[in-house]
Amino acid sequence: MGKNMDLIQILLIVIIGMFIPFLGSLIIMFDVSPFSTDGLLTIASTFGYFLLIFGLELGVVYVYFYSTNAIAQKKIDKEVDKRKKKE
Repeated sequence: MGKNMDLIQILLIVIIGMFIPFLGSLIIMFDVSPFSTDGLLTIASTFGYFLLIFGLELGVVYVYFYSTNAIAQKKIDKEVDKRKKKE
């Protein structure tokens, strides 16, 4: 469980770290005011879409690493079986 908590903490730090430059770029490029209701709604919805796309990307990366790990583990198991048969 500790390994998962570490991963969650790292992902939260990454998300917070991404929000600061994201907020700055919205304010500079689109003149969005973080002090008005419209500005806060724009920032929240845009960052929500950003997190959604980021989550999809993380999902694809997870599936890639999970599948390549499964394939590699099968190859390792076959090699172990071959070596056991030689003995």
